[in-house]
Amino acid sequence: MARSPKPAAEAALPYFRPEALKFLRNLARNNDREWFLPRNAVFEAELKEPMLAVVRRITDAMVEFAPNHVRPAEKSLFRIYRDTRFSNDKRPYKTHVAAWWSHQGLKKTSGAGYYLHVSAKEVVVAAGAYMPEKDQLAAIRHWLLEHHAEFRKALRAATKRTGFAEFEGNALTRPPKGFPAEHPGMDLIKCRQWGLHATLPAEAALDPKLAVTITRYFKLATPVVEALNTPIAAALKPKKMVLFGLR
Repeated sequence: MARSPKPAAEAALPYFRPEALKFLRNLARNNDREWFLPRNAVFEAELKEPMLAVVRRITDAMVEFAPNHVRPAEKSLFRIYRDTRFSNDKRPYKTHVAAWWSHQGLKKTSGAGYYLHVSAKEVVVAAGAYMPEKDQLAAIRHWLLEHHAEFRKALRAATKRTGFAEFEGNALTRPPKGFPAEHPGMDLIKCRQWGLHATLPAEAALDPKLAVTITRYFKLATPVVEALNTPIAAALKPKKMVLFGLR
C-alpha cells in the first residue's frame, strides 16, 4: 500500500507569533552557539520565515510607490549573524531580525532606502540614507546646497502625518571643507545621515496588519528617499566624453 504524501509545510503568515518575541528575549540572555544551534529550527519557523513573509507583502505594495526598491525578499533580509571581525563584542547573534530595501544598482547598505527591525523590545521603522558611501555623502551635500528648502519640506511633511521623527544625523561639528559656513542649509549639510525613524511597541509585530502598517510608513517616507537618491543616481551616470570641443 502506497504511503500518503506528507502534507506541505504551511506558508508563514506576514506577522509574528508570541513565540518569536520569546525566542528573541531568550537569545538576548543566551547569545552563544551552544544555545542557538539546537534551536535553529525554531528561529527559522518563528522568525526568519515570518519576516520573509512580511518583507514579501511590503515589497508587493512597493511596486506602486517605490518600484526601484523592489527586490527578492531574501536579498532584503539581513542575516541573524553578527560580524564580529572588528568588534570587541564577540556575541555571535543579533537580537533582532531586520530588512533593508536598497535602491536597485546600489550596494545593500548604501544609498537611501527603507528599513524594518523587529526585536523583543520594539519594532523600528526607518527610511533614508544611513550609511552613504563617501562619494554618495558628497553628492547629497552638494545637492543640498540648492535643494535644502525642498528637502526640509519633505522631512516635515512626513513627520506631521506619522509618528516619524528625523534622524539626529550624526552631524559634523564644523562645516565640511569647501562648503560656505553661513549657508542656510548648513544644519543639513553637516549631517552624515538623513532620514526618518519611528519606534513601535514590540506587540506591533504580532498584529496581522503589521505589513500594512509598515507599508503606510514607507509610502509617506518615499519623497525623502527619492530626494536623497536623486544626487546619488546623477553621480552614477557616466560622464559624456568631450572630443575636439564637441559633445
